[in-house]
Amino acid sequence: MKAPTTAVGSQHWLFKSEPTEFSIDDLQRVGREAWTGVRNYQARNYMRDAMQLGDLAFFYHSNCAVPGIVGIGRISRKASADPTQFDPDSAYYDPKSQPDHPRWQCVQLGFERKLKRCISLHEISQKAAALGNLALLQRGNRLSILPVTAPQWNFILSLE
Repeated sequence: MKAPTTAVGSQHWLFKSEPTEFSIDDLQRVGREAWTGVRNYQARNYMRDAMQLGDLAFFYHSNCAVPGIVGIGRISRKASADPTQFDPDSAYYDPKSQPDHPRWQCVQLGFERKLKRCISLHEISQKAAALGNLALLQRGNRLSILPVTAPQWNFILSLE
């Protein structure tokens, strides 16, 4: 079943992941995944303060031959403490974070569907005028989680 092109009353997001680390195929295989390891305060704030159950998110493959939007996920659990911050064996361990006052949060992203095709960053860049101030296209923006407006969401899906 296809995800709706809009989610009435919800917000929209873009989650970046390197496909060699965790791909849309991996998300499809596991069904849902805690989005751990985010160590940027703005991205953390989006998860902690803005994301709601049911919000839709583009799944974006980054740092690969053809970066682009390859699928859709849905927030299936609101923000909670990211367990990797407390694990000394994790690459995301943060010795300054305490269990009674965690510094880092994560949401759970559920699989909705793969897109019919990858909507490449190049193609998205070519449509910049129609996408307004899409955060993905802002110079120097390297956040792993970005907000997407409803009009931007609908326009990008129309490219599918």
